Amino acid sequence: MHPMLNTAVKAARRAGQIINRASQNLDSLTVKHKSFNDFVSEVDQKAEDAIKEVLLEAYPKHAILAEESGMQGDSEFQWIIDPLDGTTNFLHGFPQYSVSIAMQHKGVLTHAVVYDPSRNDLFTATRGAGAFLNDRRLRVSRCEYLKDALIGTGFPFRDFTHLDAYLGIFRELMQKTAGLRRPGSAALDLAYTAAGRFDGFWEFDLNTWDIAAGALLVQEAGGLVGDFQGDANYLESGNIVAGNPKVFVQLLQTIAPHLTAKAK
Repeated sequence: MHPMLNTAVKAARRAGQIINRASQNLDSLTVKHKSFNDFVSEVDQKAEDAIKEVLLEAYPKHAILAEESGMQGDSEFQWIIDPLDGTTNFLHGFPQYSVSIAMQHKGVLTHAVVYDPSRNDLFTATRGAGAFLNDRRLRVSRCEYLKDALIGTGFPFRDFTHLDAYLGIFRELMQKTAGLRRPGSAALDLAYTAAGRFDGFWEFDLNTWDIAAGALLVQEAGGLVGDFQGDANYLESGNIVAGNPKVFVQLLQTIAPHLTAKAK
């Protein structure tokens, strides 16, 4: 395992310990609203602090982009951190949330960790070296047709600008696929796509820290990731499509007619 990936794993597990302890006593947590339907708890902040401590101890000159504390430092090496992706699930005791850590070097994703502390599932990837769940090599699914595909997504819950476009896509895919699922952690949804549990995934308006690690997992598992035009602008736009190569293309074809100029 690459030293940077090993450090990210250590950081993710440290955060996972904090999250698991807090999950045993949810009623005592302090929770704040960042914005409509966007919650932050003391656990998010403690987990992020723990991650940063581990990373900066090993790499003190690296930059960090983290959900709760924003941008820190200036370096060609940047860690991208979501300390608790799926906070709403966590606060309700719904065990579908994750820690997401990615490394970006000169704008290119190079390492990724998505850790599910409730199941102790550790998804990792290094560019050019494959993706893994614990010690098992991951490959995207072999599903060839959308009609046989299980697709993951995320509902708009903060910004409803693209709600009509989203509902149009959802309505069509509901009729064209084997099923749609909305578990509530985009990082895990992408990890599941890498593992072949989902055949594809799409969502509007995500943040860089929601998708950076998961995107590399999908790519290193043999899948494709793009924005709604199939291009590589998904980290900037927040609009993402991922899947095995055949389902990826069919998802783009289904999504395209529903997009407004703003959604593109």
